Amino acid sequence: MPVELLLLLIIGGLIAFLIYLWRSKRPSSRSASPPPPTPQDPFAPGHETQGDPRTLKAGDMLDFGTERTWIRGTLRLSEGGYTWAEHFLEVDDSKRWLSVETDPDIQMVLWKGRPELELTPHSDTIDFEGVRYRLVERGSASYRSEGTTGLPAQGGMDYADYKGPNDAHLAFERFDHGRWEAATGSTVPNGSFTIYPGG
Repeated sequence: MPVELLLLLIIGGLIAFLIYLWRSKRPSSRSASPPPPTPQDPFAPGHETQGDPRTLKAGDMLDFGTERTWIRGTLRLSEGGYTWAEHFLEVDDSKRWLSVETDPDIQMVLWKGRPELELTPHSDTIDFEGVRYRLVERGSASYRSEGTTGLPAQGGMDYADYKGPNDAHLAFERFDHGRWEAATGSTVPNGSFTIYPGG
């Protein structure tokens, strides 16, 4: 074998070896998959102690300190680009829900359904149980239903909100042109409960 050919073979092999070493040390262009999240105990010390009410959804648990309850279903409501939510709570003897809206701060009201009332929102003031309530807002919205709400997957609703002294609330809602449903409510300050996400 000629010396020139032997030298070419040696040089070619050396170049191939150097290319192999360079590629093996270069970082991979493919990003590694992130490890799966580690399961955590939601009641463990140091876990999130309040949570963001704007992220509530069906399956979450609320701890008010003296009471724990679960969200069974949620209505996502929209009117002219403005959105808010109503979260229906797990209770045995009545219908209760928590409304959450941002205007611009978070405003929450805990409502109790009052199906026994024959009231309807056809005046600017309503006297009820010794309190005079004044109309503050009336409108119509579309809704999307999640979880258990007793309503279709989507539809429309009308509402009328009244307010009395000491943050007392009286509201009326009717869904899909049904009958008016009355509810009384009280303001819930932010931070009044702890949220434990349901997954």
